[in-house]
Amino acid sequence: MNDQMVIDLGWKTIWLAIQVAAPSLLATLLMGLAVSIFQAATQINEQTLSFIPKILAITVALVIFGPWTLSIMIEFTIGLIKAIPHLGSK
Repeated sequence: MNDQMVIDLGWKTIWLAIQVAAPSLLATLLMGLAVSIFQAATQINEQTLSFIPKILAITVALVIFGPWTLSIMIEFTIGLIKAIPHLGSK
């Protein structure tokens, strides 16, 4: 296993982490923005108002994107397991 393989594996892992986290983070970001605009328009300054919509947004995002996320994680794991015999060779 040379340096380039380790760097490549690291980049693939980071990219996978971004792909897995992106749907939940984007849903939370958009819901937080919508709630903030609503709070600014109605002048309601309650901090706990944004908590429940964000939790619901994360839940919906996980229900919608969960199968896709699971499939790319399984694909990555299978690729790692299949690459084990080649890791010791130079």
